[in-house]
Amino acid sequence: MNARKIILIVTAAVILSVIGAAVFMKVKTVTVTGNETNTDEEVETRIFDADRYSRHTVYLFISQILGKKAEIPFVEDYELIFSSPDSVEVIVYEKSIVGYVNYMNNYMYFDKDGIVVDSSVEKISGIPEVTGLSFGSIVLYRKLPVEDPKIFDRILNLTQALQNHKISAERIHFGEMGDAILYLGDITVELGAADDTGAKVAEMSDMLPQIRERMASEGIQSGTLYLDSYTENSPSALYTFKKD
Repeated sequence: MNARKIILIVTAAVILSVIGAAVFMKVKTVTVTGNETNTDEEVETRIFDADRYSRHTVYLFISQILGKKAEIPFVEDYELIFSSPDSVEVIVYEKSIVGYVNYMNNYMYFDKDGIVVDSSVEKISGIPEVTGLSFGSIVLYRKLPVEDPKIFDRILNLTQALQNHKISAERIHFGEMGDAILYLGDITVELGAADDTGAKVAEMSDMLPQIRERMASEGIQSGTLYLDSYTENSPSALYTFKKD
């Protein structure tokens, strides 16, 4: 056997070995970024433990090229970045969720446009329940059929203002006249109409530490803060806090 044939055989053997190793190479190290709703473990399980091939590097690489991806609750999309054949970073792009409504024993989560993006029997911490809305049947991935679609703009403005001030509301209730009420556990906040929502939330943020201090010192279990008459342009605006 001449040298040329030996080189060709050795080269072919090396190539086949590399291909064989790549085919059976599995992902061992996973890093997850961009996730807030799901834990790292939940994301990893959904992507890499779906079936016996899910951790194979080649399978994952081809699946991503073909757009075949796992379904993950509250996730719009994700991207796999391979740092090595057995190490991958999962970049998660979550759906924008502003609130949820209770419907047929399920939590129906909707985005800023009122589109129902997910249905779950589990409650997500930090996402407020929205009550007082009138709607018919709810269909996943369609807009909540409310009487006044403009309500979603107000929900977005309100939830963004709460997030900016790091305030977590358990529930937001809208009355028949559009007046909003926040439920912050032991404190209820009457916000009134849609005017000056941002200013009212900012004022509420400044007042909450003082109110909680008063509640602790006076043994108040719960109370209501009335900001419905507050206006940003009126420095003498009246607001009161009353124990329940």
